[in-house]
Amino acid sequence: MREPRWLSRFGNATRQAETYRRGRVLLAGDAAHMHFPAGGPGLNVGVQDATNLGWKLAAVLRGTATDGLLDSYHGERHPVGAELLLNTRAQTALMTTYAPEGQALRGLLGEFIATVPDFSQALAERMSGLSVVHPPAESASARPLTGRRAPDLRFADGRRLFELLRGGGRVLLDLTGGAAAGLPGRTPDTVVHTAPLAPHGRDAWRRVTAALIRTDGHVAWAAEETDPETLTRSRDAHPVHVRGSRRDGGSGGGRCAVTRGRDVG
Repeated sequence: MREPRWLSRFGNATRQAETYRRGRVLLAGDAAHMHFPAGGPGLNVGVQDATNLGWKLAAVLRGTATDGLLDSYHGERHPVGAELLLNTRAQTALMTTYAPEGQALRGLLGEFIATVPDFSQALAERMSGLSVVHPPAESASARPLTGRRAPDLRFADGRRLFELLRGGGRVLLDLTGGAAAGLPGRTPDTVVHTAPLAPHGRDAWRRVTAALIRTDGHVAWAAEETDPETLTRSRDAHPVHVRGSRRDGGSGGGRCAVTRGRDVG
């Protein structure tokens, strides 16, 4: 090969920033984590970093949230970055091994992916970031859906949830078709959609009467009640903005974990 136009060199350097926020400096994507370029999961995580941070920055700049909201960015996304590094290190070991033992392990995992649907789906959700769950501030009383990624729900009027999220705002769902007239959370930047769900097989959503979906597609809160007073208490117990606390000179507090989960129901 002669006169190459572009050369690139990379190794298995794996690093993660200790904190994603320090005062007015916030890190996302490749600035927050680096790893072996295996399969493109870093792109997924980077885009999701930006989406998580973007709506929080917008809320703070608009004055609809306090500066403390930005602390939840580190709390929610740093564990996801840590799991990304774990995944890429495991992939690198499988991709670069030439030992008989390593090739046997690679072959066995390939067989499981091809023949065990639950195993392959769990890996796909893990690699794509669809399994990420943000534990709520009040986990003891939270609904199982809270913090999980919402699926593309289809409503009886023919509309779909992802269509409603395209505007970049929160989506408040009244799934009773109007019975929950006093649904809390109606703000100018929130899309309110009133319609029951179309027939579906999502058990986790069967009894849900109302839900607030964050801009990044995660469930802020969900309820099974219909009267306004009870709905308001449910909403207040699980605020959209995760409560965080300043630590280590401004790094994010907040509670977070990366768990295995389906696409919310």
